Amino acid sequence: MEEEVVKSKDSKDKVFEYITYFFVYSFLGWLIETIYALFVHGHFVKRGFLFGPLCPIYGFGAVILIMATKKLYKKPFLKFLIATVAFTLFEYIVSFLLEMLFELRWWDYSNDFLNIQGRVSLPYSIFWGVIGLILLEKLHPYIQEKIQKITKGNTNNIQTVTCIILICLIIVDTILSVIRYLGT
Repeated sequence: MEEEVVKSKDSKDKVFEYITYFFVYSFLGWLIETIYALFVHGHFVKRGFLFGPLCPIYGFGAVILIMATKKLYKKPFLKFLIATVAFTLFEYIVSFLLEMLFELRWWDYSNDFLNIQGRVSLPYSIFWGVIGLILLEKLHPYIQEKIQKITKGNTNNIQTVTCIILICLIIVDTILSVIRYLGT
């Protein structure tokens, strides 16, 4: 019985850990997009689907990649290939769904070399592979260590409440964003 409680606690901790990663990487993705747009356009450009400073495609992509490669310790080339394929497929699917639902395109690679319907392209696929490798080899170990330090001293109740608040905020933001884009 005690073993089941410990296993359940570990599973719950893992869920909260991945939720935390989702929000961290969604924010970092928004930040990268915003800085990129600032350099390209010379001024602030609202990036992403949501009102708030999150790009969930980055959060989901990072969590999927972390989960898919957690047993590939010393295989950077394989991580690069997985990141390239996973991010390209994910980007294509998200682009298709956003366009189908809202009749809008958030990105268009039509002018890029070897693109597929402007949704994905070879240069960006390679870029996502490199970014994925940097994430897995450098950024994520650092973020993982920092999150573990922060959460180690806190009770599970604080983690639970924080995750619930963040989830509620992104749900409200998503609803308001959907209403905004459906009204366009």
